[in-house]
Amino acid sequence: MPCDASGMAEIHRWFKAGFGEGGILVEGVRDGDAAHAEVVAAHLDLLSAALHGHHEFEDANLWDRLSAQAPPCAVHVERMKVQHAQMLVHLDELDVALPAWRATGRATDATAVLGALTGINVALAAHLPDEEENIVPVMERELDQQDMVAASEHGRRAVPRGQTWQAMGAILAAQPDGGTSWLRKNLPAPVRLIWRVAGRPRYAASRRALVEGPR
Repeated sequence: MPCDASGMAEIHRWFKAGFGEGGILVEGVRDGDAAHAEVVAAHLDLLSAALHGHHEFEDANLWDRLSAQAPPCAVHVERMKVQHAQMLVHLDELDVALPAWRATGRATDATAVLGALTGINVALAAHLPDEEENIVPVMERELDQQDMVAASEHGRRAVPRGQTWQAMGAILAAQPDGGTSWLRKNLPAPVRLIWRVAGRPRYAASRRALVEGPR
């Protein structure tokens, strides 16, 4: 049976939105405000860990399989591998640059963070639409739903401990309908209730701290 790989585009929207505003968030931290820098850096760490995990799953589980099962897709797969390698350079730059800025909040330490974010966003702009156009349709023909479940579970494990509500809220916020369809599709009713009662308020508080700084 064909599988539903629409979750790829849903997660891509999160990466696009999250990294897309990353520079604005960094620039919104006052020079020397280490407390606010800590909040923004933790947010960027979450995004980096999630994107690392997303690509690690694809590298380990998708590329060779799609090339073998759908040989015409091999040319696209090779391009995906190159794009992932280029992305990894910028993600590693971000991972290296964040600790110094996180500790000081100084504008001089933010320069490397901003440069890495620029590289990531350029790479995402090339990679995400290419993957959605040329890889996702092949996934839906060649893979089964259990593969998508495995991808989702891998993605959840990549989220840093204690950041689950922040990640979920950001994924929902990145969807065109604010996440209503995502909630219905991915979570049973009891978990949706927990999100409304506990998760959503925590996400809102973390979002305020991200934009305004901790109080």
